[in-house]
Amino acid sequence: MKNSVVIKSFQNGISLHLDENIPFQELLDEIAVKFRESAAFFKNAKMALSLEGRILTDAEEREVADVISDNSELKIICLVGKDGDVNQNYLKALQMLHYDSEANEGQFYRGTLKSGQILETESSIVIIGDVNPGSSIISTKDIVILGGLYGAAYAGASGSEGHFIVALEMSPEKLTIGDFKYKTKEKTSKWSIRMKIQPKIAFVKNGQVVTEPVTKELLSELPI
Repeated sequence: MKNSVVIKSFQNGISLHLDENIPFQELLDEIAVKFRESAAFFKNAKMALSLEGRILTDAEEREVADVISDNSELKIICLVGKDGDVNQNYLKALQMLHYDSEANEGQFYRGTLKSGQILETESSIVIIGDVNPGSSIISTKDIVILGGLYGAAYAGASGSEGHFIVALEMSPEKLTIGDFKYKTKEKTSKWSIRMKIQPKIAFVKNGQVVTEPVTKELLSELPI
């Protein structure tokens, strides 16, 4: 009998190859069995998840992730697709940050913020998508954008300066941390050509907001 769910691994993640013909509920049941049987292997690992072989709606993807969480201690940090370069940028940013969603009571938002949209949260947040011009993300803690920051971002909204904002591409309209505002330079169009994506982190240093390229060395020295 052909397996309806096949688990494969890749660097920093796992891939589920799903049968496209069986009913979705049966598929969920088999995923539950697979991960109960593999619970000891995964333990409390944090991995990215790729879903292959079957087209799923956003709601179905969430159900798959929930079933995995309910039947193992594996923590899914993000869903990735077939774009290898984009996936590597997502994973690299997460690795560099050593981001602990439990310790920071963090949230994940999967999608792009469009002009006019405002997303507010009282916890740290990871956005898997862009923050477009005219949109805003506001957090009382930290903000990680696995995409481009082209709109406004406000971290430490409770007034605390000991927070940070990270983006794979940093070109904000407005950027504020605590009571400190970043003095944006000449605006760069979202659509302008970039030779290389350079993740950057914004934080407060000597009473002003600065942005610097993300490196392990910098992260270990940050006063946050």
